[in-house]
Amino acid sequence: MDAEVDQGTSTRGAASGNAQTPARARLLGVGRALALSCHPGPVVAVTTLTLALAVTAGHGVGRCLLLTAAVLTGQLSVGWCNDAYDAGRDAVNGRRDKPVAAGSVGQGTVWRAAFGALALCVPLSLACGALAGTAHLIAVGAAWAYNLRLKATSLSWLPYAIGFASLPALVSLSLPGGPWPAWWVVTAGALLGVGAHLADVLPDIRADLATGVRGLPHRLGATGSRLLLPVPLVAASAVLTLGPPGHPAAGALLLPPVAGAVAVAGLLLDRRHAKAPFVAAVAVAALDVGLLMAHGTGVT
Repeated sequence: MDAEVDQGTSTRGAASGNAQTPARARLLGVGRALALSCHPGPVVAVTTLTLALAVTAGHGVGRCLLLTAAVLTGQLSVGWCNDAYDAGRDAVNGRRDKPVAAGSVGQGTVWRAAFGALALCVPLSLACGALAGTAHLIAVGAAWAYNLRLKATSLSWLPYAIGFASLPALVSLSLPGGPWPAWWVVTAGALLGVGAHLADVLPDIRADLATGVRGLPHRLGATGSRLLLPVPLVAASAVLTLGPPGHPAAGALLLPPVAGAVAVAGLLLDRRHAKAPFVAAVAVAALDVGLLMAHGTGVT
């Protein structure tokens, strides 16, 4: 009798375990699909650059973490909004690398994740200070406007410029006394944003045109975008080199030509690696932040 009871208990336990395994697998699959849907590369790049700016500005650990969390949630909301809104267009273009279009996660799930991240972003941003939070939320709003409308217009570059320029503003205005960021940091950020936009769109120009998207890079065409791409990246490095008061260090003068070389290298590699131009743009941004850190130049 005891053996029969033990056998029955064992059978029920195995059945319960087998029932839980598919549910757990589905949950992990949705989590993985959401992670891929958020555009993880740009999310990690922008969040890391913000953290580096915060450290350069002299923020403490707690404030650095708060700024990073605000930017992270904002970037997640933008990435998920982009994939959810573009699901139909991605399906038409056969984008199997897009989880929503590939059917790995539902469009509604990604929309809920986008609004959930946005709901977290608002209080986190405002906790950084009223002006700082407002500056960041304007940038996040501009990015959502890009996803929903501006992406297909000649103003497609503007949300990127606003977004990258807002990062030093967020970091600076969060400091005690809320000092305004230096003009040359904001200008360099805006120029980097324009470069990032050109680099990010470049691999998808043909597919976008087939579905009616006509942003600035699409109007310039692939060749025109390639020729223009190094210009804002080099200009951003030049502004950071020459903008601060005093004579630039000899090493700093190497930054603009190095930035140009990195941008061109990304363009040369784009036929093998579609995202190479965007990686190059992020590398230039990292070099620029590295210059600020190396020379102890803050964002104010």
